[in-house]
Amino acid sequence: MAKKILIIDDNQDILDIVQETLAYENFEVMAKSDTNDYIAVVAHFMPDLIILDYRLGNITGGEICRQIKALPAFSNIPIIIFSAYVNHSHELFAYGCDAIIDKPFDLIELIDKVNNLVATV
Repeated sequence: MAKKILIIDDNQDILDIVQETLAYENFEVMAKSDTNDYIAVVAHFMPDLIILDYRLGNITGGEICRQIKALPAFSNIPIIIFSAYVNHSHELFAYGCDAIIDKPFDLIELIDKVNNLVATV
């Protein structure tokens, strides 16, 4: 059974690239461009990994990460945060994420980090 990955990013181009890349790698991918009902989406989709953009408009990916990790049912789901803020990794890890990928990112780096994190799930 394919591992499930949820991506939340408000940039449609990034969503398309990441979704296509991960689908090619045989992951089941759900891509969302908004943060509406993200807890309900996680509960329904039950992803093996979540990828969040840091800048999402009304809430940061860091806050979403913190809220997801605070829920016992989801606390073990690995989370990657995409960030254009290089040199702020210590601040991002404080939200509880398991990995950070700097934008612009390399698709090989993305695949490697995803594979490493889902291997532990």
